[in-house]
Amino acid sequence: MYKVLLVDDERIILDGISQMVDWSAFRTELIGTAQNGIQAYDKIVEAAPDIVVSDIRMPGLDGLELVAKTHGTHPAVKFVLLSGYGEFEYANRAMQYGVKHYLLKPTDEVKIAEALREVTEELDRQQSRETFIRDMKRRFEKVIPHAKEQVLKEFVTNKTYGTRDLEEYRGLFPYPFDQPIRLLLCQLEGETDFEHRFAVKNIAEDVLQTTLLSTTIGDHVLILIADPQDQESFYLRLQDVRSTFSLYYKTNVTIAVSDPGPMAQARRLYRETLRCLDYRFYLDESGIITRQDALSPGSQDAEFDFDEERLILPVRSGRAEEAALALSEFIAEMKRAQLGIDMAKSHAIRQYASLIRLADPERMDEAYKRIPEIAEMESLQAIHSFLEHAVQEISRRTMKRSTCKYNAIVRKVIDIVEEHLGNSALSLNMVAHEMLYMNADYLGKLFKKETGEKFSNYVMRIRIQRATELMAADPDVKIFEMAERLGFGDNPQYFSQVFKKQVGCTPSEYIRKAALDWGRANA
Repeated sequence: MYKVLLVDDERIILDGISQMVDWSAFRTELIGTAQNGIQAYDKIVEAAPDIVVSDIRMPGLDGLELVAKTHGTHPAVKFVLLSGYGEFEYANRAMQYGVKHYLLKPTDEVKIAEALREVTEELDRQQSRETFIRDMKRRFEKVIPHAKEQVLKEFVTNKTYGTRDLEEYRGLFPYPFDQPIRLLLCQLEGETDFEHRFAVKNIAEDVLQTTLLSTTIGDHVLILIADPQDQESFYLRLQDVRSTFSLYYKTNVTIAVSDPGPMAQARRLYRETLRCLDYRFYLDESGIITRQDALSPGSQDAEFDFDEERLILPVRSGRAEEAALALSEFIAEMKRAQLGIDMAKSHAIRQYASLIRLADPERMDEAYKRIPEIAEMESLQAIHSFLEHAVQEISRRTMKRSTCKYNAIVRKVIDIVEEHLGNSALSLNMVAHEMLYMNADYLGKLFKKETGEKFSNYVMRIRIQRATELMAADPDVKIFEMAERLGFGDNPQYFSQVFKKQVGCTPSEYIRKAALDWGRANA
């Protein structure tokens, strides 16, 4: 029976819920009530309930404060919160403490019963998991090196063991070694320890029920089983082994399965499972791998032809999307070839070295120091993610450098225009050929890309802008003088035409208006 504490500052609600719920029907027992959070916390400390059904709005210590305080000292206690309509969103703050159950007031027996059922099922699962883990730990603490493990290890690693040795062990182990067997080689994902490998062995024994011997070799778990008659059921049970281990230890396991064969050939079957695990390098996630799965046209000597410039060129130009596509093609080519793992990592390292030569000089040393990380990676997917980060970072910095470079050139062009605005010969060709020593077409495209307008339009706009400034400052200025000062030479008529087109009136009309404005300002 799970113990329940009921908390609400309204006595009528306490009495109503206490009487209307059939607590025993849900394997629960109401051990007490409290009318505020302070009383409730004292009773939690005293009676250690499993479930607390509590209102949110209460004096002294409200429901959320009670949840937070209890979580700090009794984290296993489960809460069901009662809230008014306006408080329902407010109650979601309690989610950070693992509260999953809320009831909107006024509530009824059905809603409370459903909440109790869900909470008790959750507690059941939690207890089951804790019992399982405790049992695994207990078996782990009691286990001692066993002769059977050493026998299996010797048969698969020591080439001197053979049929004669197998005959000697027949009397020691009551196993039918004369029938076909299979080897299962399990590789756990991520950081694991001996407890995890011990758990895999025990789960496999419980689920498969055909285990003859098992041992650990390095970070792998090796399991010898009698060849199952029902292959479909066998692979379903292997999936059960993987899912059960993942459920309790929150990590995955890859299982390589050998072909059936006699015990005397255990060493050959073991090498077969090692080759199967090599194929794991090319998978995106863990799973079950057989020799048939690992068969591919690739080999240690398979040709791998990928032009490094396909990736280097877009990175050097700062084209991140194109670079990411080229990197995906590089990874796809390696996956198709299925080279040996060392060879695949060698290609990845060479490609990475080519990339980091494009990086900023001050970042190169740091990037080179990361090369050994590639050699330690356990999957092609991890290498892809590593290279992708480098590609994006270097492309972004390359684009930034290029943008700064282009901005500097355009800024220089603008400065030249300011300095030579009165030169009637000012043109894009003059700036490009005589001052910047660049290709005029390229400079024109770059200028338009950065400023949004053609060079000639920009020069004319600036000249007319300067003309209006001169007129506003000195209404007596002569039109022919302005034309000459602003690069129109001795052609004031052309100046007037351009001025009217851009401003909407002639220079004379603009001067008269400027004179009126000047007179009013000085009246």
